[in-house]
Parts: sequence; structure tokens; C-alpha cells
Amino acid sequence: MKKVGFFKSIYFKFVLIYVLLILFAIQVIGVYFVRELEQQLVNNFTESINERIRLLVYNIGQEMKEERSGRTLQLEDKINLILQDFLSDDITSVQVADSSFRVIGISDPYNRGMIGRRTTEVRIKKAIIGGIESEKILLDPRTGNRMFVRAVPVKMNEDVIGGMYIIASMEKVYEQMRVINAILASGTIIALVITALLGVFVARTITRPIADMRKQALVLAEGDFSRKVNVFGEDEIGQLAETFNDLTNKLEIAQETTEGERRKLSTVLAHMSDGVIATDKDGYIILMNEPAEKMLNVSRETVLNTSILSLLKLEETVTLEKLFDSKDSVLLDFSDIFRNKYILRANFSVIKDDHGELTGLITVLQDVTEQETIDQERREFVANVSHELRTPLTTMRSYLEALADGAWENEDLAPRFINVTQTETERMIRLVNDLLQLSRLDSKDYQFVKKSINFTGFFQQIIDRFEMAKEDQFIFERAFSHRDRFVTIDKDKVTQVLDNIISNALKYSPEGGKVRFELLQKENILHVRISDEGVGIPKSDLPKVFDRFYRVDKARSRKMGGTGLGLAIAKEIIEIHGGEIWADSEEGKGTTIIFTLPLDIPRREEDLS
Repeated sequence: MKKVGFFKSIYFKFVLIYVLLILFAIQVIGVYFVRELEQQLVNNFTESINERIRLLVYNIGQEMKEERSGRTLQLEDKINLILQDFLSDDITSVQVADSSFRVIGISDPYNRGMIGRRTTEVRIKKAIIGGIESEKILLDPRTGNRMFVRAVPVKMNEDVIGGMYIIASMEKVYEQMRVINAILASGTIIALVITALLGVFVARTITRPIADMRKQALVLAEGDFSRKVNVFGEDEIGQLAETFNDLTNKLEIAQETTEGERRKLSTVLAHMSDGVIATDKDGYIILMNEPAEKMLNVSRETVLNTSILSLLKLEETVTLEKLFDSKDSVLLDFSDIFRNKYILRANFSVIKDDHGELTGLITVLQDVTEQETIDQERREFVANVSHELRTPLTTMRSYLEALADGAWENEDLAPRFINVTQTETERMIRLVNDLLQLSRLDSKDYQFVKKSINFTGFFQQIIDRFEMAKEDQFIFERAFSHRDRFVTIDKDKVTQVLDNIISNALKYSPEGGKVRFELLQKENILHVRISDEGVGIPKSDLPKVFDRFYRVDKARSRKMGGTGLGLAIAKEIIEIHGGEIWADSEEGKGTTIIFTLPLDIPRREEDLS
């Protein structure tokens, strides 16, 4: 880059501007000069007046001390003669009073009637009473001119024998100042004109390229990189304009690169199944993608600039420093906040700058509710199966060991022991068969043989079978009509469902208890209700009665030969048929099991029985 000439350099232009600033400074000095000159003129005027006042006070004091005889002039006349000689264009009014505040002299010929009366001037009274001089510059209320006012005590041997009040006009001083100000104003106007002309030249030379670069900066801020800065010269500003154009080109390339990366990042974040949250170094959220919003049930606008610890409910368990140092994932349990069971896994990763300093934190959220539920169910399933098999196996082992030790020779004990082992063996076989059936139902490969049947007649047959086998201590109540209700089902599987439900009702019903059977039709859905008057189910246990191996009264269920899988199998079968199953119960008053099946022919009547 070639060297810039002196007359083209910004240095020369700054020197020129500096000269203009000096010119402006001269005007400032002029203002200061006028102010100081005014102060000096006022001081000179007041000193001159005060000198004359001191002389006047001396003369009046001499006259007031002199003793009067018949041949001498009276004091008032003598003082008036002195005042006439003292008056000038500057001093416009003088008033003299003795120690009793009586006016003994006044310069204004039109106010001679005041002589002999008490003075009304407060300043004279203060001067006589306190013996203190006072002076002040006031404005004449009639003319608006400035006046110098002074009150002086007249003393004799340190005793105040009177007072004098003087008014002097300062208009001549300010008349001179007006002339001087007019001269300075004329000079200032001429200087301002010259300064303005030079300022236009300087502004055009320097500010035009700067203004052009300002426009360029505004255009760049809007994302338009097509405009270029005009180069007006080869000085430093011209080189700055060329550099600005080069910077524009580089910014355009950088913007395209950044925008491309931003689009890639936005696409990745938007289509990720995992939630992503970014924070600054203080742990405040600056970015969140849509999956994270859905997982946490929040909106991006409400959580921005809030703490990540607060959002994830971690304030009481971890600190921000621990999150920055954490390498392990954290399980977040939001079950009580959003739904029955809702588990999120959070993985944390720190963001560092080129110098290794922490600048933020990235949190990746994964919904592991299903995985955690499956793991928990698997653990519970293994534990339940182990428990259910261990009990009969332990029993069989004990009885077989007793038989091996010689109990088989005892005609009374041997048959009982063999009967117990046979019963426990059959129980294990039932358990294994139920497990195999559940496994086949879960595999979704199990084939159902569905046919359209009249469920009313089918239900009657099932009830008849149980009624013939039951003992007299149970009462069956059929609360439904004999009208036809056609459904498409696997007859054997639904029979198994009804057998399980009715068997449970009989097991848990007391002697003389009533078992009620109902069929209700709601639109095209058939509701089957089987109620007993047994011990009932606690409200907290109702959602769990269809879980595998779940028993409300484990000891009683096991004693009655149950595996804890009957209702779980019933639920699987009913759901495969497109229905639902649930339980209503009141502890101590009985339980009602309800399941639904879709009817073959939709009907409009509701709650027909």
C-alpha cells in the first residue's frame, strides 16, 4: 500500500480542524473577557462612589459635631449645602438622619418636606442602630436601571450620631458594556460565518466517506452484502473504506458458512427424538428444542433464562459445579408431576472455549419410562415366579425328605404326605401353564378362533354350570333380560375369563353371599358385570388387581390354590377382543368386575337390561 501524501492525510485535516477549534476558543475567551471586564468596571465604580461617600460622611460628621449659635446656619441648611455640592450624575439621591432617625438632610429638592420627620428607610435605621455599613446593587422599579445603594453610620468618637443613605446610578457602566458586547457580537458573527464555511468543507471531506460506511454497516446488519463503500480518496479514510469492503466480502462468506451450520444444527435439533437443553456458564437456559419442551411440559419462552437446576428439580440434590464435573447420567423422576410413572434420563456435557474455559452446559434428555417400567416388571416377574415356585418346592422337599426318612412306612402319614406333594405339583403345573399362556398372548402370534355367538345364551350356560356345582351357601342373581346380544369372540378364551372372574367371586364371598350377574348395552358396546359381597379390595389396590402375581390377600389366595395370574390372563384376552376390563370395589362390601365387548350389531338403545 503506497504512502499517503501530507495534504491528503487525515493528519492535515485534523490540523485544519484544530485551527478552527482555536478560532472557536477565541470566542470563548471573548466571553470570559466581557464578564471579567464587567466585573472590573463595577468594582471601579463602587470604589469611586465609596471614596466620595467616605468624604461626605466625614464632612457631615464634622457639621453634626459643631455647636450652633444664633449667627451660624442651622444644621439642616448646612447639610443641604454640602449635599448640593456632593451631587453628581452618578449619585442621584442622598438622605441623612440623626441618631433619633430624624431626617436632617435630603438631596432631592422635591422631597424637602421629609426634613424633620422620621426616616422610613430601613437601611438607615439598621446603620444607626447597629453601626454597620451595608451596600447592594438593586433594580429601579420605575426605570429598570441598576442602582448602587449604600447605608453608612455617621460616628463621633466611636459613637453613632446619625446615618446616611446613598443611591448611585450604574447605568453608565452597563451602557459601556452594551457597546463592548455589540462589538464582540459583530466579531463573533463574522467568526461564525467563517467557521461555518470551513466546517462545510471539513465535514464534506471527512464525514462523507464515514456516512457512506455507516450506511454500509446498516445494510450489513440487515444481511445485505451486495453494497460496497465508495472510495473518495487515497488517504487513511480511503484505505479504511477499502478495508471495509474487504471485510464485507469476508463477512458474507462467514455468514453463509454460519447460516449453513445453523440450518444443519436446527434441523438436527428439530428432528432429534431426544430433548436438548443448552445453558450458559451460570446454568441459565439459552436454548431448548421441541422434544425437550414436550418431555418437560413447558414452553421455550417461559423457561429461557431460568436455572437448569430449577427446571430439572435438582436444587436439593446436586449443585451446578457437580453437573459440570458429572460424567454419569442422572435419572429424573417426574411421576408425581406429569403422570403415574414418568422417568427421564439426563446426560450432561460441558462446553469449553478455545482456552479451555467453561462456557456452558449441554443436557440431553431421554424418555426411559417404558424401559424402566419393563426392567421393573421383569425384576418383579422373576421375583414373583421365584417366590411362587419356591413355596411348593420347599413344601414338596420337606415331605419327600420325611418320606425318605421312613415316613412312607407309616400307613397314616404316607398317604397324606403323598397327597400334599401331588397337590403342590398340580399347583406348579397350573402356574407354569398360566405362564405359558401369558407368554403366548404377549407374543401376538397366538391365533384366536372367533365366531359370532349369542352372548346372552352363552352367559346363561356359564352361570348354569357354576350354579349346579355350587353349594347352597351362595345365591346367584341374574339381573339381565333374555334378549339376544351377538358378539364375535373366541368362545373358549372368554369362557376362561368368566371362569376366573366367577371363581374369584365365589372364593371371596361369605356364606350366604350373593353373586350378581348383569348385562348392559351402551350403544354398540356390551358391558358384563359380575358382583360379589366379599371382603372387597382397598381403593389403593384397585389399579393393581390385574397385574401379574398380584393378590390382595396373598395368604388366603395361596391357600385357595390361586396363582395370581387369572385376572392378568383375563385382561390380555379381553383387550385382544377389543374390550376393556376394570374393577369397582368398596372394602368390606364386595367387588364388581366389569369388562366390555363390541357388539356385532350396533344399537341406539342405552343401558338396556
